[in-house]
Amino acid sequence: MFKNYIKIAWRNLTRNRAHTFINITGLSVGMAVAMLIGLWIWDELSYDRYFKNYDRLVQVMQHQTFNGSVGTQSDIPMPLGYKLRDDYQNDFKYVVLSTWTYAHIIAFGDKKLTQQGNYMQAEAPDVFSLKMIKGTRSGLKDPSSIILSASLAKALFGDTDPMFKALKIDNKWNVKVTGVYEDLPHNNSLAEVAFIAPWDLYMTTHVKTNITQWGNNSWQLFAQLSPNADINKVSARIKDLKLNAFIAEGNKLGLSFKPTVFLHPISKWHLYSEFKNGINTGGAIQFVWMFGIIGVFVLLLACINFMNLSTARSEKRAKEVGIRKTVGSLRGQLIGQFLVESVLISAFAFLFSIVLVQLILPWFNQVANKTMQVLWANPMFWILGIGFSLITGLIAGSYPAFYLSSFKPVKVLKGTFKAGRMAALPRKVLVVLQFTVSVALIIGTIIVFRQVQFTKNRPIGYDRTGLIQIEMKTDAIHQHFTAVRNDLLQSGAIVEMAESDSPLTGVYSNNSGLTWRDKDPNLQDDFGTIAVSPEFGKTAGWKLTDGRDFSRDILTDSSGIVLNEAAVKFMNFKHPVGETIKWYKTFKVIGVVKDMVMSSPYEPVKPTIFYMVPYAPGIVDIRLNTGKSASEALRKIEAVFKQYDPASPFDYKFTDDQYAQKFANEERIGKLAGFFTLLAIFISCMGLFGMASFMAEQRTKEIGVRKVLGASVFGLWRLLSIDFVVLVVVSLIIAIPTAYYFMQGWIKDYKYHAELSWWIFGATALGAIMITLLTVSYQSIKAALMNPVKSLRSE
Repeated sequence: MFKNYIKIAWRNLTRNRAHTFINITGLSVGMAVAMLIGLWIWDELSYDRYFKNYDRLVQVMQHQTFNGSVGTQSDIPMPLGYKLRDDYQNDFKYVVLSTWTYAHIIAFGDKKLTQQGNYMQAEAPDVFSLKMIKGTRSGLKDPSSIILSASLAKALFGDTDPMFKALKIDNKWNVKVTGVYEDLPHNNSLAEVAFIAPWDLYMTTHVKTNITQWGNNSWQLFAQLSPNADINKVSARIKDLKLNAFIAEGNKLGLSFKPTVFLHPISKWHLYSEFKNGINTGGAIQFVWMFGIIGVFVLLLACINFMNLSTARSEKRAKEVGIRKTVGSLRGQLIGQFLVESVLISAFAFLFSIVLVQLILPWFNQVANKTMQVLWANPMFWILGIGFSLITGLIAGSYPAFYLSSFKPVKVLKGTFKAGRMAALPRKVLVVLQFTVSVALIIGTIIVFRQVQFTKNRPIGYDRTGLIQIEMKTDAIHQHFTAVRNDLLQSGAIVEMAESDSPLTGVYSNNSGLTWRDKDPNLQDDFGTIAVSPEFGKTAGWKLTDGRDFSRDILTDSSGIVLNEAAVKFMNFKHPVGETIKWYKTFKVIGVVKDMVMSSPYEPVKPTIFYMVPYAPGIVDIRLNTGKSASEALRKIEAVFKQYDPASPFDYKFTDDQYAQKFANEERIGKLAGFFTLLAIFISCMGLFGMASFMAEQRTKEIGVRKVLGASVFGLWRLLSIDFVVLVVVSLIIAIPTAYYFMQGWIKDYKYHAELSWWIFGATALGAIMITLLTVSYQSIKAALMNPVKSLRSE
């Protein structure tokens, strides 16, 4: 019996090839979108689950109050780590202080690589449950040791055993390899860490003086809770540690920030990283929800197509049901036949969707910045895929199966059976739902791209064209700065060169406690502070609005500062040039520059102070000579740098590229949303095309009669198209206010944002109507051009 169902189902599918193609294509595209989004969500939700102690790992963070607003940061003072290690041993199994992940030079003989890494305390491999390929997790107990990721060990030593090989970090410290750990997966907070060096080695430098400095928030602190410790209770016990330290020191400035220490579990590091006014408000989880909803809706569109076309075509099979019943078919057999046909289409769509996913996945990974693979070995993948195919097939086939099988054969065969006006109502509702979703997705995607473009066009206060930045790991270039600069200027490769302790695309240092004339004693200040050489302004191309730039010829400029406009406004200066500001010494304002966007382009510019560099700052900023080719200029720069610093690799970054990275997340989300929106429109159009084809076929006799009576082709096209246009207009009425409500909430999260212009909604509405007309016009015009003699004879 079942074999017979399959055979008849196959005949019906091959007989109605256009209908079958539309059904399988639309459903498979919807399933492919759902799979891709499902893989992306799985990757996001499994973030950091590589760590064996996932449910016990925490990061120690703090809230601080600034002018009535509570800010949250993961930067913590060094003594807090030692305090937790010494006094809270019952609450924590391990406590590990760590630097931030920075680029360092790792040298093995003549081979020098720039790699990202951290200095961490010795228990770090246990805390992060690193899988050791060579050596043991105790490898960091030796202050002159280092443990490497497998990929870095391969890059340095090839197939040679790396154990106990001698390396050099930043041309300063000699260390030996005491372990090699398995590379951490892409969806891991420490994925970029290529090596870990001992904290004890780090503490041999000047930073050891910070072991008692509670006001210097420059480090990270990770911990593993004891087996029976409750995270909320432990957070409550440690929340006032920093505050109490300030009380003991009599640090009034520190007390004014009202610091509160708390524990942030690893399950929230990636998806719940955003805080507003001291409350965890979410983070990347919003994109998980967003894409999850898009996936559900796109899949729903495909299912709607399937059900719409299945129910529409089923009415054409009323006579078949009548004949089958007449020759003895039972209702149960008819139900089985229709359900098998539906499930068969769904199964073919599932198989085809897997092929589509395999083809699209490399591109998808590149756009999404992932390394995902189809979960072939995961039983849940197959259970969900096959289960969904079965359920979709059963639901889509339920209407023809149960409704048509109930027909009385006498009525059907006599020709007195009519589906009735209300039979098409469910299909119309589903078409409206389809286009409501598609239009909302179109509007959302346009707004995302417009917000990114709006922010990209924001004036940034300097000229980033032709700028490169070089992060120095040694002070060799600083020691020979004048000679290097003169050589490069004489070569014609550059226009200017400067030093700074922050790149033009970031502010690495912040300070508070500054005083100036008429400062409100209750005002809390927090300035970005950037040490620069006198050539910085010319190199960056900043724009002076008052006063002058730094000069090497004016010795007093070592006590001079340049303010940005945000700092002038914050200090409430009317005439800032000549004002004095007390910091670690007394400074005099010599100039004011336009605000430069150095941090987030979505946020207001922070009050910033520029002062003359008193030490080796670490960043070299160079403006290339645009009259020469970039490759030629870079070759000359590299030659000069190698002359004065032969031990360091020449690694540079274009400021343009670094600035573009600030938009990477929003652009990535926009591209993915745009891709899914196009597929949603494609699915909706395929369904519309199928419905138009069915309606034109259903009204063949009516069209023939109208043509005989003198109806024009345009009149017939309008008659067949108007019904679909009305449905799309209804969907626009629903979709536009819905999209406006949700996107208005999303865009308000950005302090610097574009307005929701009316043209976005108008253009989307016009586009939706045009797409509808183009989709249905082929079938409408084809039906209108048909010879009425043929259409009436066929009836």
